[in-house]
Amino acid sequence: MWSTETLWFEVAVVSMIFAVGNIFFGHFEERTPRWRPILKYILALIIVPMLSVYAGRAVSMGLLALMTLPVLYIHGYYLPRKKGINGWTGEPKGRYYDFRGWDKNIFKE
Repeated sequence: MWSTETLWFEVAVVSMIFAVGNIFFGHFEERTPRWRPILKYILALIIVPMLSVYAGRAVSMGLLALMTLPVLYIHGYYLPRKKGINGWTGEPKGRYYDFRGWDKNIFKE
């Protein structure tokens, strides 16, 4: 009944990564158009299982592991050290909004 030898395992792993990422880092995307995170999720759901089919599960999971390196670099080093923005909370918000090119007026539509 329970088998990890299907492509649903890759779908579950990608979905869990995106769920945890949205819980902890979703506030960094508060002004990003909704279609961009959805497109990113769909592309990951296409690429990871297809890579698993054609190159093997080890390569697929290795790619997922490698994809965490830019996240760690950006949130752990680049934002705090280079931009003066807390990589976990995105504060100060004004500086983060400038970095992203967003308008600081949160009530503007």
